[in-house]
Amino acid sequence: MLIMFSMMMMTLTLTMFIMLIASVLSKKNYEDREKSSPFECGFDPVNSARLPFSLRFFLIAVIFLIFDVEIALLLPMPILLTFSNITYWMIISYTFLLILLLGLYHEWNQGSLDWAS
Repeated sequence: MLIMFSMMMMTLTLTMFIMLIASVLSKKNYEDREKSSPFECGFDPVNSARLPFSLRFFLIAVIFLIFDVEIALLLPMPILLTFSNITYWMIISYTFLLILLLGLYHEWNQGSLDWAS
C-alpha cells in the first residue's frame, strides 16, 4: 500500500513539475502589434478582418447537417431488417421517414430552402 501511495505521489509531483516548466517556457515576453494583426500579404490591413456572415447561408448549412445525419441514420436500416421483426422494422422505418419528410415540408413551407430570396 505504501509503495502504491509513493508511486502516486511521485507521478503527481512529476506531472506538476512538467506543467510548471511548460507554463514558464510558453510565456510571451512582449506583445508585437504586427504579429497580433491579421496577415495581408505584408501590408497593413485595409479593412476589418471580421466580415459579415450570411445568416441565410448558416441556416441552410444547419438544415443540411440535420438532414445529413438523418440520412446517415437511415443507411443501416436494411441491415437491421435481418436482425429484427419485419412489422417493428416497418413501423420504425416509416415513422422515421415520415418525420424526415414532415421536417422537409416544414422547411420548404417556411421558405428556408429558397436561396434566391
